[in-house]
Amino acid sequence: FTVRASACQIKTHRTDSQHGKWTISDSEDEDNIIPPTPQKDSNKPSIKPDLERKPDTVTTFFKQERKLSPKRNEDTHSVKEPSAPSMGSEARKAAHVNQTLPVKYESHPSPSVKRKRETEEAGWNLSSSDDETPPPAPKKEPKKSDVSPKKKKTEDKRPPSPHGTSYYKEEPADFFETNLLSMNDMYRFYLNKVTGIPKKFNTGALHIKDILSPMFGTLKESVQFNYCFDIPWMVEQYPLEFRDKPVILVHGEKRESKARLIEQAKPYPHIRFCQAKLDIAFGTHHTKMMLLWYEEGFRVIILTSNLIRADWYQKTQGMWMSPLYPRLPEGSPGTAGESPTNFKSDLLEYLEAYRAPELAEWIDRIKQHDLSETRVYLIGSTPGRYQGPAMEKWGHLRLRKLLSEHTKPVLNEERWHVLGQFSSIGSMGLDKTKWLAAEFQRTLTTLGKVRIKEGRRCAHVYPSVENVRTSLEGYPAGGSLPYSIQTAQKQLWLHSYFHGWHADVTGRSNAMPHIKTYMRVSPDYTQLAWFLVTSANLSKAAWGALEKNNTQIMVRSYELGVLYLPSAFNMSTFPVEKNVFPASSSSKGFPVPFDLPPQHYSSKDQPWIWNIPYTQAPDTHGNIWVPS
Repeated sequence: FTVRASACQIKTHRTDSQHGKWTISDSEDEDNIIPPTPQKDSNKPSIKPDLERKPDTVTTFFKQERKLSPKRNEDTHSVKEPSAPSMGSEARKAAHVNQTLPVKYESHPSPSVKRKRETEEAGWNLSSSDDETPPPAPKKEPKKSDVSPKKKKTEDKRPPSPHGTSYYKEEPADFFETNLLSMNDMYRFYLNKVTGIPKKFNTGALHIKDILSPMFGTLKESVQFNYCFDIPWMVEQYPLEFRDKPVILVHGEKRESKARLIEQAKPYPHIRFCQAKLDIAFGTHHTKMMLLWYEEGFRVIILTSNLIRADWYQKTQGMWMSPLYPRLPEGSPGTAGESPTNFKSDLLEYLEAYRAPELAEWIDRIKQHDLSETRVYLIGSTPGRYQGPAMEKWGHLRLRKLLSEHTKPVLNEERWHVLGQFSSIGSMGLDKTKWLAAEFQRTLTTLGKVRIKEGRRCAHVYPSVENVRTSLEGYPAGGSLPYSIQTAQKQLWLHSYFHGWHADVTGRSNAMPHIKTYMRVSPDYTQLAWFLVTSANLSKAAWGALEKNNTQIMVRSYELGVLYLPSAFNMSTFPVEKNVFPASSSSKGFPVPFDLPPQHYSSKDQPWIWNIPYTQAPDTHGNIWVPS
C-alpha cells in the first residue's frame, strides 16, 4: 500500500521553536482532504507547489521499541482490495503510514532520527492471525511459507489490527453478540463497542455488525452517507443473507479520489454512488447516516463513525438509532406520520438539499412511513449561503432556533455549564470575539427566548497528548484528531478552554473520542438542559459563519446530528446517568459518554496536534510519533 507525498508528506526545518516550521497550508475545515495524487481542486485545501510536483513516497514513520518479525518486504505492502480505502484527512493517512512502516524506539534518540523500517504485517487492509510468528534468526530470510497467502484465511473472523497480529487477542468471543433486553430504548443513544475493555462496558453498546444484523429487521435496501469508506470491509459487515442487497453510497469525493472509490466497488455490482455537491471551498461531506429499508419497515441511524475498520474497534463513537418505522396505510395524506419534533419533514428537507436523483426513490419511500414515534430533533448542515428565514434551517442557527422555541430558562442559568466535546478544531480567528463567543457560544447558551446572561461557563473536551499516548491505539489514535499546528499556533487563546478526555463512567478513558457531543449541564453536573450528538466538530465550516453584517450565514460542509430536548420526553431536564454500563432498559438517566465534571488540562498538558513529533515517551505499543 503506497501513499504518495502529496497526500501526507510533511517537511520540517528545525528551529528553536517548539513546533518547528511547516510547509503545508491549512484551512478552516476540520477534515482537510488532500488527495494522494497531485491535482488541482478549488474545493480542497491548498498545498505548496513543491509538494504538488514531487511524487516521492511518504517519510512519516513510527519508531518501535521491540523487534518485530518481518513478514513481507517493502514491495509486498499491497492490499487485498482493488484499491485503498477512502481515509480522508492527512492525519488519518499519516497514521496509516506510521502503522505500516514502524521504526525502533530508542530511549535516547539523537536529534537526527535514524529510520529503520520494520515490515510487520499491519494496517487496516492486511489480514492477521491469532498467533504471532517468532522472530527469525539474524540475517535469515523468512521462508516462503511465512508470507504465504494461505495465512490470510482468518480475515473473516476478526479484523486485522493496525498494531500487529496479537492486538485483538483479548477480543471476547461474544463481541458481535447483542442482547436487545440490555438496551435502553428510552433515549436510543448508543455507544459503539470497544475491544480491550471489560465486557460490562459493551453491554448495551453496538457494533456495525449488530446494526446491520437481522435482529433489527429483514433488510431489503440501504443507503450509507459517510466521509471515509473502505468498501470491501463495509460489505463484509452486512450479514451473508443481506450482502448482495442494493446499497447507495453518498460521498463527497471528486476526481482521482472518486475514481479510486468507484474502483473499490467494481467487485460489488449491488453498490451505486451518489456524489454530494460541494460547491464551496474546503467543504466536506462529513454526514454519517444509514437509511435501512426492511420487509418490516424503515429505520434511520445517525452516527459518528466512518465506514472504515479503524473507526469501529478502539475509539469512542456514538449513534442515535430510530425506532422501527412502520409503513403508513395506503392513501395516507402527505403530512401523515409526522412526529412532535417535526423529524420527518426535516429529514426529507435534508435529503432534498442534495438535489440528487439517486435519492428521489428514498424520499418517496420515507414519505410512505410513519415516523411519529421520533423524540429527537434533526440538526443538519448543508453547503450554501443562506439569507432570511433560510438562515435558521442549517448549522448553529438551526440549533439556536430550536433551543429558543423548545427550552425554558432555568434557575441560576448563568451558572449552568456549556460543554463541547469534539475530535477536531478549525480556525476560530485571532480571539474569541471573532466567531466562538460572537456566534457559537451565543447559540449554545440559548435557553428559551430570554436574553442570555453573561457569566456562563464554557469548557471544551479534547484529548491531550498524554490522553493519546496512553490510549488503546497509542499515537495512531491521533490520526483521527486532525488539529494542525498551523491552526493551533494562531489561536493559543483557545487552549485555556481545554479539558482532557476522561471516560471512566463508560470504560472508555483509553478509547479516544471520535464522537462529537454538545450539552448544557447544571452547576453540580447532575442535570442536562439539552444534549446533542453530531458529526460536526468545532469549526465554522461545520456550523456556519455569519456574513454581511449578520444578514447571511455561510456553511461549507454537510453535517448531521440529533438534539435531545427534555420537553420532547415530558421532562424539565435530563438526569445524568451515573451507571451507564452495564446498560439497563429501565434507566431514566441520560448516558453522557464521558466523566462529569470534566478535568481541566494540567500545567503540563498540551492539546493533541497531529503534525508535530512526539519523541519524549513511547506510547502503549512502544512507538513514538515522528512526522518529517
